[in-house]
Amino acid sequence: MEIRQSYVYGEAGDVKTLASQKSMPLHPSLAETLRQHQLKYVSPLNGEGWVFANPETGKPFWPNKIQENWLVPAAEKVGLGRIGWHTFRHSHSSLLHSVGVDLKVQQELLRHADIRTTMNIYTHAVPAALRKATSKVVRLVLPAQVA
Repeated sequence: MEIRQSYVYGEAGDVKTLASQKSMPLHPSLAETLRQHQLKYVSPLNGEGWVFANPETGKPFWPNKIQENWLVPAAEKVGLGRIGWHTFRHSHSSLLHSVGVDLKVQQELLRHADIRTTMNIYTHAVPAALRKATSKVVRLVLPAQVA
């Protein structure tokens, strides 16, 4: 997949950085899901070929409207609380880390120019990893009490 344009405040434009223009690998099933979604909502007004176009206007939905009208209510309904778009970036980075993906790969998938951004801002330790780490330390210092 390639991101060729941005859409901010109702205006199409260039993506933020050169890193944002790089191809991004997609799992075939995800690519097919996106393709089917685009075909389902195709509109004669959508000459740009946007994947998430409003069929009434042919232009992308405004992200803040999607967030307020669908994302936030859905997250609150399932008990996640109020989330935003960057929640997905944080979750993606943390999940990549939790399954052992190399840090450089994480950085490139998130399109960060600086690897410190990936680790210091976007990647969070998941509870299972924290428990596993503390269990290892307990086994070292209290070997007789831990079976």
